[in-house]
Amino acid sequence: QVPLVESGGGSVQAGGSLRLSCAASGYISSGYCMGWFRQAPGKEREGVATLSTRDGRTNYADSVKGRFTISQDNAKNTLYLQMTSLKPEDTAMYYCAAGALCSLAGEPPALVGRHFWGQGTQVTVSS
Repeated sequence: QVPLVESGGGSVQAGGSLRLSCAASGYISSGYCMGWFRQAPGKEREGVATLSTRDGRTNYADSVKGRFTISQDNAKNTLYLQMTSLKPEDTAMYYCAAGALCSLAGEPPALVGRHFWGQGTQVTVSS
């Protein structure tokens, strides 16, 4: 499989915005579930948002609902995560991932089945 490659991370002040990108050649066109996950130092990795490329269904963690938006550009084979109203607690390494299926609605964002991961991009939000 072609590697997933994230970009767009950086440092921003609280209240600011960032847009993460993930080059996902072959994954979006193949109907994978695409997702963004994050891991802060000393904490477990958590699902931020997932998007089913088959039906467009999205799922967000409660902590980011209303602030983050996951989307895809089929022509560019790219997955995005638009992050607004950023908070210091959003500071983490953010990972793009692709999996066979998305978790069910009402469950935390997650991938089901075999999955693939990018190397991550760091997001730091200062107060």
